[in-house]
Amino acid sequence: MATLQAQNLFFSSSSSSPSGHRKLRASLHVPANLRTKGVSLPKLNLGGLSLRQDDTATSFTQPPRPTTASEDEHLVSKIHAILDAVADRAEMHAIIGAQRNDWNHLFTNSINAISLTASLMAGISSIPVGEAAPHLLAFKLSSVILFTAATGMMLITSKIQPSQLAEEQRNATRLWKQLGRSIETTLVLRAPTQRDVDEVMEKVLALDKAYPLPLLPGMLEKFPEIVEPTRWWPKSQPKQSPQAGSNGWSHELEEEMRGILRVLKAKDEQQYITLGKLVLNMNKTLAISGPLLAGLAAISSGLIGAPALGPMPAFLGVIGGVLATAVHTLEHGGQVGMVFELFRNCAGYYRRLQEEIESNLGETDVQKRENGELFEMKAALQLGRSLSDLKGLATYASPSCEDEDMKEFAGKLF
Repeated sequence: MATLQAQNLFFSSSSSSPSGHRKLRASLHVPANLRTKGVSLPKLNLGGLSLRQDDTATSFTQPPRPTTASEDEHLVSKIHAILDAVADRAEMHAIIGAQRNDWNHLFTNSINAISLTASLMAGISSIPVGEAAPHLLAFKLSSVILFTAATGMMLITSKIQPSQLAEEQRNATRLWKQLGRSIETTLVLRAPTQRDVDEVMEKVLALDKAYPLPLLPGMLEKFPEIVEPTRWWPKSQPKQSPQAGSNGWSHELEEEMRGILRVLKAKDEQQYITLGKLVLNMNKTLAISGPLLAGLAAISSGLIGAPALGPMPAFLGVIGGVLATAVHTLEHGGQVGMVFELFRNCAGYYRRLQEEIESNLGETDVQKRENGELFEMKAALQLGRSLSDLKGLATYASPSCEDEDMKEFAGKLF
């Protein structure tokens, strides 16, 4: 086995710089007889340098990292496509909302005019003039036809509740615009990820389900058996934060959020659920009474002039028509259906905040939660409070306090 011997290994130093800095040079000479015999030197890595077979040193280079520019562009294209769809949805809901609001005004004014006209004709046809006059028969038939038309139109409007339809579309327009702004904010702050795309798609589908565009079929139930908050958001998932440490969370902040959660459940959401039930029962009564009174007036108008009944048909016809007009005006002019939808949306507003708090507190790993300080500020803004008010509310809602003893509501916006 051949051995290598290094010859003429020396170090030379020189002070070539006037400042006295010394330079150290090293050289390695291999005998010529060994070079010609085809003996190869192993490749050595020396701190980023490699010694090749020709005794020359070269810099060490790492393999290039794969680029993700194409993937980023693909995700940006996806998020922009969703943003375009969101903007289109907002425009469609705004147009349909304006249309259904016009329906409410047109139906209300038309039905009231028809009912009052029919009542007037029923009164005129009951005036005794001796011999039966053809014009009195015409007035009686006209009142019957108008009352019948008014009854049918009242049944339709009581079923679809145009004022409630308009409120649904107004709220949907606001939520679609809010979603569009959140997407734009994400694009401004950072490059979107696949998780962002998936979350936005879930939010789009949840909004489509909560506020459908078609009237029939697919319309939301206007007289539900159970009053529940409107849900327009998917299941809450805590957002992972890149921050280290406690991620803005502390034991005091967790206790503060638990106190706010107690108040939201016991006071705010329950208040709007109770009011929603009250308004719903009133709306049911009005929706049944209006067509019933109009139908009674139509039947009574047809019996005007019957000798056996005397003046009772005329009395019921005129009074029934007037009462039907008053009930219809109270129901649709007062937009009772819109008020019910408004209460249901308010309950949903507080239910969403509850789920966000529960989702963050339920996550044991603070790194997987939304940043605590940011979440506290968002909760304060949604409740219309300052940060100091929020802390005071949490102190007021201590675990030792019973739900019945709570007098203050969490939300100050509505």
